[in-house]
Amino acid sequence: MTRKILTGLSSAAYEHPFDRKALASLQNMPGVSLLLKKINEYGIDRLLRLQSLGSEIKISSRNFPKFHQTFVETCQILDVAPLPELYLFRGTGHIETYIVGVEKPLVGINLDAMEWLGADELIYVFGHEIARIKSQHMVYHQMAIVMPTLKNLLSSSTLGIGGLVASGMELGLYNWRMMARFTADRAAMLACQDIDVATTTLMKIAGLPDEYLTTAVIEDFLVQAREFASNNFDSIDKVTKILSYTEPGLSWVVMRAGELLKWVDSGEYENVIQLKNLKPPEEAAEKEEKEEKEEKEEKTPEEKEGWNFLTSW
Repeated sequence: MTRKILTGLSSAAYEHPFDRKALASLQNMPGVSLLLKKINEYGIDRLLRLQSLGSEIKISSRNFPKFHQTFVETCQILDVAPLPELYLFRGTGHIETYIVGVEKPLVGINLDAMEWLGADELIYVFGHEIARIKSQHMVYHQMAIVMPTLKNLLSSSTLGIGGLVASGMELGLYNWRMMARFTADRAAMLACQDIDVATTTLMKIAGLPDEYLTTAVIEDFLVQAREFASNNFDSIDKVTKILSYTEPGLSWVVMRAGELLKWVDSGEYENVIQLKNLKPPEEAAEKEEKEEKEEKEEKTPEEKEGWNFLTSW
């Protein structure tokens, strides 16, 4: 298929409101600026890049031409330049990708993804990672990657914020990372430009091999995703909700598919693809600020402290 190149695309055009609010809540937490300073002092950005450079295979137009061209096409569609580096690492038994590097981004993808996914599906997963660059939130995404190690370092130091990190900042960071997936999925959809491709890719990320993706299986998955999206997530116990987001290995593909389908069904996806009816970032921000101000006036003192993912679904 011929995909539309979205020249001039801004992440503000497709950013998920949960992502925006969770990031604002995170940024307002005491100690975040100090934590970012310490990450810079420890040279985390350089360390993460060195780990990839020293242990993974760099992909180029020479060694994996078709694979590399798919990556190039994704970046062109989403209007991301310069082209990040691309690396291949060993299989882990499931599809896995990552992106690191604030100043010089680097995308990693494992062998399972290369073998399980078709060219169109690869564009979806590449788009999901490239979205981090597009949103310019790499520093927070990278913070989440190193948070477990960094928390131990901070807790044993005399910075005086170790307890703060353990008590709230880590949960706030992981919550934002989960919400940011919704935005990344929208970018991935804009890259592949086919909801069927997005659906099968998410199902494969959930661990379902291609041979099991029959029409009936796909249709039932879509029904399940829409049912999940229509349910009131507040009915789930708060502690369960916290633990579910911090549990490693959970991909939440059904929830992500449900959110993506809502976006497509609303017509907002088509507006972005056609680059029409889009509010300028400044106008959208002003409208959101006004709405948040009105909401705060109606909230209780506890609610005015900030947006909370435990009670905002």
